[in-house]
Amino acid sequence: MPAPRSTVRRSVAAVAALPLLALAAAACSYGSEAKDDDAKKANVSAGGKKLSTDTVKIGYFPNLTHATALVGIQEGTIQKELGGTRVESTTFNAGPSEIEALNAGSIDIGFIGPSPSINGFSKSQGKGLRIISGSASGGVKLVVNPDRIKTLDDLKGKKIATPQLGNTQDVAFLNWISEKGWKVDAQSGKGDVSVVRSDNKVTPDAYKSGDLDGAWVPEPTASKLVSEGAKVLLDEKDLWPDKKFVITNIIVSQKFLDEHPDVVEAVLKGSVATNKWINANPDEAKASANKALENLSGKPLPKEILDPAWESIEITDDPLAETLKTQAGYSVKSGLLKEPNLQGIYDLGPLNKILEAEGRPEVADAGLGVK
Repeated sequence: MPAPRSTVRRSVAAVAALPLLALAAAACSYGSEAKDDDAKKANVSAGGKKLSTDTVKIGYFPNLTHATALVGIQEGTIQKELGGTRVESTTFNAGPSEIEALNAGSIDIGFIGPSPSINGFSKSQGKGLRIISGSASGGVKLVVNPDRIKTLDDLKGKKIATPQLGNTQDVAFLNWISEKGWKVDAQSGKGDVSVVRSDNKVTPDAYKSGDLDGAWVPEPTASKLVSEGAKVLLDEKDLWPDKKFVITNIIVSQKFLDEHPDVVEAVLKGSVATNKWINANPDEAKASANKALENLSGKPLPKEILDPAWESIEITDDPLAETLKTQAGYSVKSGLLKEPNLQGIYDLGPLNKILEAEGRPEVADAGLGVK
């Protein structure tokens, strides 16, 4: 294999490849919250002892920033660790709706961004969820219509999409606007820039029709827009020290963690194994993630979208907890959240146990772990 070039390939998690079980993905229609019964049935392990529950319900997004879930479910790596306990999966457009599902018990474990994790933890007064691992860094871009916007200053007065009110990209964009000295009402999105909350699956069509001037969005939506003639005006990683920031965590409901710690540990083992394989086999992993997206949407991403999107994402077990603290400050400054008490938002004990068993260093919780 040629020398690694992508950020994904440079992740510190890269090690020797692991064998994967080729099992069908448990999935549903692109961006939807409905479950696919046929896919769920296909994801039952061929053998193995059932753990403390019959099923574990996992939520994630049909985004490449959720590659751990896409690949881990597509290749059966997570299911392998669960044995006879079955994975059921559900996809979401953005984090706030996934938090609602977690609170309602519709999912047990979720791949999700930091801002909804912070909001969900804060609203439940620290009783609703825990972050148990990282998953990805990067993969978010501001892309614009180059005929209407030439420089960052040209965003004033324009219509820019984010995936959902209060999701991670929405909060990041509101913070960026504030740092420019511009004013926007966080709830309505009205102000010096019009922040349009738009489902990722419809944003490209809205852009093509001229209803949007650009978008602050995760991959592959950003590269889809570029394929429609948009230009990357800003890569969010360039705003962060060391060009790293958490874009995807793994969360679990506190109730499920208390009742089924064996299942949580099995999912984490599957996640760690998946990340290891992704970083050691980036080309094969990229193809697997694309196959998972095809199963969700009915068609794969073309090469001109897939390749640049994949290059901009780093897959990592590290939750990059310090960057979550920074993003919490963004939510407060935007007015979407009161100053939160985040003590206990992380429970990295199970993950660090797995990493230690592999002879790898522990990951840090920035002083926000359970006591």
